[in-house]
Amino acid sequence: MRILGIDPGLRTTGFGVIDMDGANLAYVASGTISTTHIEKGQLPARLKVLFEGVKEVLARYEPDSASVEIVFVNVNPQSTLLLGQARGACVTALVSADLPVAEYTALQMKQAVVGYGRADKTQVQEMVKRLLNLPALPGPDAADALGLAITHAHAGAGLARMAYAKGIGGAGNQTQKAAYKAGRSR
Repeated sequence: MRILGIDPGLRTTGFGVIDMDGANLAYVASGTISTTHIEKGQLPARLKVLFEGVKEVLARYEPDSASVEIVFVNVNPQSTLLLGQARGACVTALVSADLPVAEYTALQMKQAVVGYGRADKTQVQEMVKRLLNLPALPGPDAADALGLAITHAHAGAGLARMAYAKGIGGAGNQTQKAAYKAGRSR
């Protein structure tokens, strides 16, 4: 199963792609989609760049599922609203491609990847590097996106197996069937 992780941001959105074969995870790609070349007040133009950037990543890597970070409420409500719109552009690109989308908080991702929900960015980068056997630390946005993909590989597959076993989500859900079968073969 190929999993795409998205760490949404209005200026920089991170993406990370991994392959999961049973319990084995393999790095495929990671990077960022940047809107820093667009003037600050041009929100629609930035959202378009994010939407088209995610669509390009989808076309290039053809993931089977995606995971996106859930927006938390900042002290500054305006920042939260802007981040929510960036996240919305990313999620819209994913669902427009009929991709199943899971959502995780930063705390859940850090807990899954580092083992500590209050881990800092450098700890996430180091653990992603180790878990995926990378030669160097990924950038912070790409590391968070890869962390979301890893979180979904661990948690999402288990949730999909439980849902499939209980008959939730429809008999035709290929992602759930694949996750269920992968879990049974361990």
